[in-house]
Amino acid sequence: MAMSRGVRFILLVIVLAVFVSMTGVGLTYVFGGRDPSVETNSILWLRVPASLGEQQPEDVLSLFEQGDTVGSVVHVLRMAKIDDRVSAVVLIPPPITDGLWGKLQDIRDAVIDFKESGKPVVAYLEFGTGQAYYLASACDEVFMTPTSPLNLVGIASYDLFLRGALDKIGFEADMLAAGDYKTAVNLYTEKAFTPEHREMSESLNRDMYEQLVDGISEGRELEVARVRALIDEGPFVAVEAMRLGLVDALVYEDQLINGLPLGDNPTLLHYEDYRHVNASSLGIDRGPRIALVYAEGVINFGDNGVDFQGNRIVGSETMAEAIRAARADDGIEAIVLRIDSPGGVAVAADIMWRELQLAGADKPLIVSMSDLAASGGYYIAAPARTIVAQPGTLTGSIGVYGGKYVLGGTFEKLGVKMEEVTNGAHADFFSPVSRFSDSARQALQAQLDDTYERFLQVVADGRGMTRDEVDRIAQGRVWTGRQAYENGLVDELGGLWRAIEVAKVEAGIDQESEVTLVPFPEPRSFFEVLRGAFNTRTLNGRLGWWTGLPFARVLRLALVPMRLVQGAPMAWVPIVP
Repeated sequence: MAMSRGVRFILLVIVLAVFVSMTGVGLTYVFGGRDPSVETNSILWLRVPASLGEQQPEDVLSLFEQGDTVGSVVHVLRMAKIDDRVSAVVLIPPPITDGLWGKLQDIRDAVIDFKESGKPVVAYLEFGTGQAYYLASACDEVFMTPTSPLNLVGIASYDLFLRGALDKIGFEADMLAAGDYKTAVNLYTEKAFTPEHREMSESLNRDMYEQLVDGISEGRELEVARVRALIDEGPFVAVEAMRLGLVDALVYEDQLINGLPLGDNPTLLHYEDYRHVNASSLGIDRGPRIALVYAEGVINFGDNGVDFQGNRIVGSETMAEAIRAARADDGIEAIVLRIDSPGGVAVAADIMWRELQLAGADKPLIVSMSDLAASGGYYIAAPARTIVAQPGTLTGSIGVYGGKYVLGGTFEKLGVKMEEVTNGAHADFFSPVSRFSDSARQALQAQLDDTYERFLQVVADGRGMTRDEVDRIAQGRVWTGRQAYENGLVDELGGLWRAIEVAKVEAGIDQESEVTLVPFPEPRSFFEVLRGAFNTRTLNGRLGWWTGLPFARVLRLALVPMRLVQGAPMAWVPIVP
């Protein structure tokens, strides 16, 4: 039988993809395997990428160029601190307007650590947003382009409620929760704040505002009251920002470079190049081995992956295998679990918890929290000996919800009829057209209450607390890392490198010794990457630009729980950066 034109086209595309990939890998090996040249008296030009994940992407593009991560930015600052060829750092913060704070604080900590070298580090604000200024304030000096405003105006947060819109189309979310502050269901079931929801949102917003004020106060050596007053006066035009002492000078790029006190003919060394320098040649990234296990994304069953909208999935099977591998490796001295997750399916989190508990009995297990380690993300943190979070990490949310989406009203408005045939009193438990019956509702609430009690006990056992002590700070409530520390849910405040220092202590490794970080899950092989060349993340990278639009981000938030397992109790906090 003759091969159809469509089949021939698909085969041709696959063959071309293989050829291009293999050619790219070969070229990368030949030309990219060498350390970039670093001249003496170099200025590290560190333009912080606007969007940073925790792990390297695993698509065909990653075969040609490593992706940017928060770790890669911190790593270059660690190298520059001890590299005699680097004389100064120019940090260019991204114009972030609505991101989360944990990763930003990791980079800010690295800037403060770099300053111990005595080398100058200055910030260059191309556009002055509040978060960009917060990062910049850690530097020795802050410069800004002459035409940029400084939009330092405080902290605002926004909570979304879809109930009014859903009512108009006959769509109903029949949801139940365990925990008065488990507000994930409010997205679908409420038209405005409940008292508990407002209390929690105001508390989170207030603490992040205090962190912003404290950071600027320390970095710019201003009184806290003065910083508060300045924020209330903002935003500022450039000249006014300089007059008030928030910015040191208004300059363009060439003026900034020429004005640095580095002698004659400094060389610009771009972050994109310097990150490829072999860290071992500088005496770091070698020594005893510590496993760095990544849990980045929404928790679900199965394998790690990426959904159509580019959201990472933390698969229970992949994670279990990675934890077992780290536990079984005799060369691994300790395990650091890096979490950046809003949670997900509670049972999948429990599967990961079990493997982490077993691993923690054999080796020191330390948790490092990134932007998010909430709900199921906190569940998997519970077995750790020490939990380290940034002050701005969002964590806690110890609670559960569940339910279903009822489309009967929507179908009626569209003139669609769906009829049911059932056998069994609760056979229509997951019916897409009708609400839960009273008895089914009781059964679901019993499931959620049981999962919540399990969650409380997991935390109580891990934190050395009683069930009631956990319950008082649980109820689904989200805390900042600083609030969680005050409530006993976190042991220390700091970033990934602080967690690594703790792991060294727990493993009996000399504090002055460098360590080798071994990532888990292990990177996929060439052919595994190639097999996923047309996966959803790659497609999203080409066609998914729309997810950055405001309306699409709302849709993305609303649809994430619908992609998970039907009927499973959810340990999830609806945060969209």
